[in-house]
Amino acid sequence: MNPKILVFGSINADLVFPVESLPTKGETVLGANYFFHPGGKGANQAVAAATAGGNVAFIGCVGKDGYSEELIASLKRANVDTSHIKRGDTPTGCAAIGVDSSGENQIIVASGANLEVLASQVPDHLVNSSTIVVLQMEVRPSENWSLIRRAKGLGATIILNLAPASQVPIDVLSKIDFLVTNEHEINFLSKELGIQYTTPIEAAQKVSQLTKNTCILTLGARGAFAFNKSETLKIPALELDPVDTTAAGDCFVGWLAARLSEGDNLDQSMRWASVAAGKACLVSGAQTSLPSFDTVNQKFLDLHPQ
Repeated sequence: MNPKILVFGSINADLVFPVESLPTKGETVLGANYFFHPGGKGANQAVAAATAGGNVAFIGCVGKDGYSEELIASLKRANVDTSHIKRGDTPTGCAAIGVDSSGENQIIVASGANLEVLASQVPDHLVNSSTIVVLQMEVRPSENWSLIRRAKGLGATIILNLAPASQVPIDVLSKIDFLVTNEHEINFLSKELGIQYTTPIEAAQKVSQLTKNTCILTLGARGAFAFNKSETLKIPALELDPVDTTAAGDCFVGWLAARLSEGDNLDQSMRWASVAAGKACLVSGAQTSLPSFDTVNQKFLDLHPQ
């Protein structure tokens, strides 16, 4: 049976450095230790979607180094199909993540083999009207655009997480069904599109009006908004003291895709995603922080659309 969710994107070795405070420009900050975790926005979202109950395949690229086996093994442990991952000559992608005592982070990514990911790795027979294709911005944008155009032509539903912020051709924006952004990303995109706005919420609403898609804005502790031609949703966030926010956004996207693929409507899917993202902030690391279905289910009814 073909996977219902195809995640096209990055896979990284995350090196996490807990520190008391994040460095400013030119500053060196000492920490006691560091930790290795499987990561990469694409791989994180694939694991999150599979944990949420989705039937998921991941399409990406790793190097021939020591990191690659553990990264692929982490996907397999989550029941993600890894048969479309290729091995290139470039080293596996790597991220250096500083996390301060309040859970905020700074991230530097060496793309490595992620720059060898190709849209042609996704065969047409895997894509149809029942498929959700999930993409982010840690592979070459041109490969994202190529896959979006082809997958939309084959009837797929497209979710683009505009992270990190980047330019998107207007014809591609019109082919995206769900555009997921945070405050920085919606500000960047709005300026690129020449949209005048006073708040990120207004920006997201105007982006949706321009592109005719559903624009989802995640605002951390302030919850999430969704705008499209038929509805406006506001979903609150769990009240908690974060330990590490690194994978919260990826967790949100993965759960959103999985619940949509299972037939939940948008407000239900966003509630699942909001609870999962909150729970992901309570554990250090990327994939290691992603909560189980049972953990999220226990808190699901605590959040209701406003």
